[in-house]
Amino acid sequence: MRYYTIPPPIRLRPYVRCFWVLEHDFGENEDSYIYRSIADGCVEMVFHYRATFDELITDGGIAHNWQSGIHFQSDHYKRFETKQSFGIFGAYIYPFAVPSFFRVPSDETTNEMLDLEIFLGWEGKELEEKIMTAHDNCKRAEILTSFLEKRLLNVKMKDETIATAIRHVIHSGEINTVAQLANRFNLSTRQFDRKFKAYAGFNPKTYLRLVRLQNATKQYGTNKSLTQIALECGYYDQSHFIHDIKAFTGYHPGFYFSGNAEGTEYKYV
Repeated sequence: MRYYTIPPPIRLRPYVRCFWVLEHDFGENEDSYIYRSIADGCVEMVFHYRATFDELITDGGIAHNWQSGIHFQSDHYKRFETKQSFGIFGAYIYPFAVPSFFRVPSDETTNEMLDLEIFLGWEGKELEEKIMTAHDNCKRAEILTSFLEKRLLNVKMKDETIATAIRHVIHSGEINTVAQLANRFNLSTRQFDRKFKAYAGFNPKTYLRLVRLQNATKQYGTNKSLTQIALECGYYDQSHFIHDIKAFTGYHPGFYFSGNAEGTEYKYV
C-alpha cells in the first residue's frame, strides 16, 4: 500500500490542507479491501482513478458509490469496499472553504457525501474526466489546483476571524474551552458559537471533539498507552475517551489502536 501527500501551492494553502494519494495492488490472497472513513471536521474531494468502492450499509446492504465526489465534514464513520486494486487521489479541505469553492454554506453540507457531477454539474463532469485521464498524480494535483484557484476568483472570505479560529483549533494543539476560544477572538460565546457553526458545519463544542479525535488518531502506531493518548489529547477521563473513539470510529480504542482495525493500514506506510 502506498500513501503520500502533495502540498498545495501558496495560493491554496489558506483553504486546502493537502492533496493525498492512496494506492494498493492486490496480492494473491486478497479478494477485497474495506476502508473505514472516520468522523472528520474537514472536507475531502475524492477521485477514484483506478477502481471504485461501494458503501457498506449498516443493515447489510450495499450502495454503489460514485467515481468522484465530495465527503463533507462528518461526525460519523462509513465503511467502503472494493474488490480490485485501486488508486485514489484526493484534496483535504478546511470546512470554511466550502462557501468559497462551492457557493454553499458549510452548515448546509454537514454529513453529506455527494457525486461530483450531481453537485457541480458540467464543471464536475469535466473535472472528473481530466483527473481520470491524467498521466500521474502530480498532474492531477495541477488540474485540481487550477480548478480550485479559478473558483476563488472574485471571492473574498466573509469572516476571516472565524477561519483563523478554525485553523487555530485544528493546528494549535491547545486544549481550550468554547468560552476561552470566544474570548481569544473577541466575541461573545453566543456570537462565536453561531459564526463558528456557519463556517465549520458543527458547533464549536462538537468540532473540538472531532479535532480531539484526529489528534488522538495521529498517535496511531506509537508506543504510547491509551491512557497517555487520552490525557495528552485533552480527554477528561478514560470513559470520555472510550465514548468518543467508539462514536466516531465504531471501535473501542483498544481495538482501533491495535493495528487490526479496518482502513488503518496506510498509517503504517
